[in-house]
Amino acid sequence: MNYIDIRSDTVTKPSKGMREAMFNAEVGDDVFGEDPTINKLQERCAGLTGKERALYVSSGCLGNQLSVKSHTQPGDEIILESESHIFNYETAAPSIISNVQVMTVVGENGIMQLDELKKFVRTKEYYFPRTRLICLENTHNRAGGVIQPIEYIKEISNFARENGIKLHMDGARIFNAYVETGITIKEYASYFDSISFCFSKGLGAPVGSIICGTNEFITIAHRWRKILGGGMRQAGILAAAALYALDNNIERLKEDNNKAKYFAKEISNLDWINLNPELVHTNIVVFSTSKFAKPDFIKIMKEKGVLISAGSFENLRAVFHLDVSMDEVKTAVEVIKNL
Repeated sequence: MNYIDIRSDTVTKPSKGMREAMFNAEVGDDVFGEDPTINKLQERCAGLTGKERALYVSSGCLGNQLSVKSHTQPGDEIILESESHIFNYETAAPSIISNVQVMTVVGENGIMQLDELKKFVRTKEYYFPRTRLICLENTHNRAGGVIQPIEYIKEISNFARENGIKLHMDGARIFNAYVETGITIKEYASYFDSISFCFSKGLGAPVGSIICGTNEFITIAHRWRKILGGGMRQAGILAAAALYALDNNIERLKEDNNKAKYFAKEISNLDWINLNPELVHTNIVVFSTSKFAKPDFIKIMKEKGVLISAGSFENLRAVFHLDVSMDEVKTAVEVIKNL
């Protein structure tokens, strides 16, 4: 069966043009710093974010964890929103790799309010861990692709800098926010000490993410990438796909956001679907159903040719991407309406 796959935007396959770019990529040994395509990608992303340097990594998880490691010392504490990817989906890596304690703050639709966040910043008594890092996720996966408001980001950034706290953006899907708001990646990044983003999600590349920051930050992260086994050799083949994605697949992300909004609006009219379509900002729809248990819903949808994934706890998740057409989105909607 040919499935309509809306489990994630990670399921995309390289297009013909992207495969040709990969085939023709000039390569070298990146552990020696000699892969010209990776060097070009890193320079491109440093310029795109306005940061001094960038480092290509194999995954978003590695990018986030290198950032946590490079900003902290063992025994520090980091603050995360309770539904964040770093806290929920990265296998307790901050405690394993960085030996840091995680403090979570319950946000409103994935957004930590500053007045609430302030309550969790440690005072200077010796028996407390040091609050060293705050991480924001933009867009926020488990909140359904919610965009962090720029005014809120500015407030958090000012507070962090006034208090000597580092700020990292898990910007896995930051380009989905850019095409929706018009706020440039450089402006978003300017409020953070570091930023990571993925090529292997909506941008459609098969592998890879990048982290961007100061020279000192990237020097530390580069060392830890090697320690954790993340050094790659002739990986310019992969970097070529990322460059192709930056050249060709950014503006079209608006189509994915529109698919998600259509899907959300249509199914929200069903009285057994729990979903506020106003909270669908980008390409992710998180919803629940009073009619089916979550595993049953996923199973039934698969039997009818639609693959859907689990969201947070009781929720389901549909994610829209370049390998799902609007006609297929409409078909998925009709499948749900006919259940």
